[in-house]
Amino acid sequence: MAKKPVKKSAAKTARSSKKITKSAVKKTVRPAGKSIAKKASGSKSKTSYKANKPTVVRKPLTDRELDQRAANVIANTENKKQPGKSKRPKKTSTSKQTSSLLDAIVEGMQERKAKNIVILNLSNLEHRVADYFVICDADSKTHVESIADSVEETVMKLTSEKPYHSEGKQNGEWILVDYINIVAHVFLKEFRDLYNLEALWGDAEITLVNN
Repeated sequence: MAKKPVKKSAAKTARSSKKITKSAVKKTVRPAGKSIAKKASGSKSKTSYKANKPTVVRKPLTDRELDQRAANVIANTENKKQPGKSKRPKKTSTSKQTSSLLDAIVEGMQERKAKNIVILNLSNLEHRVADYFVICDADSKTHVESIADSVEETVMKLTSEKPYHSEGKQNGEWILVDYINIVAHVFLKEFRDLYNLEALWGDAEITLVNN
């Protein structure tokens, strides 16, 4: 008879243990839910703060700052358009080759009756863009174009050299034929007087060529 109460007490303890575990699960689940809710509410408040944050008003640029920016843009554009000025290749040639090229350029000018042919020796000057300039002028745009074409043809025939590049054939007022170390300038008379390269490179040695 003493054994029956022991079984009842064992059953009661088993039931009570189940209740304890269920209550423990409920207790552990509830705080987790509360903490998640707090985090969610916190994130909403942060986003609403950012949305309502006032925008920063920047001061307008002054006229001086605008002018400086425009100058920088123009300088960068010119460097891209004319790579020969910033990335001009170097050409090494002997004095004999240089002399032959000079003679060919002068002969090409004389072939089409160019006027006032002058050779500027820039080789002893710092910051020079070439070693020699050969300059001449003409009376009309057609004459300018004809002289420039003759220079290229004669140089190609006598020295087999092609120009690095040429400029100005669109308007025929000032055509430049660039052989890197020697540059030929064919001007319309009035534009030669306007730009006056001889005065601009006044320290150069000047040689007048008899027509």
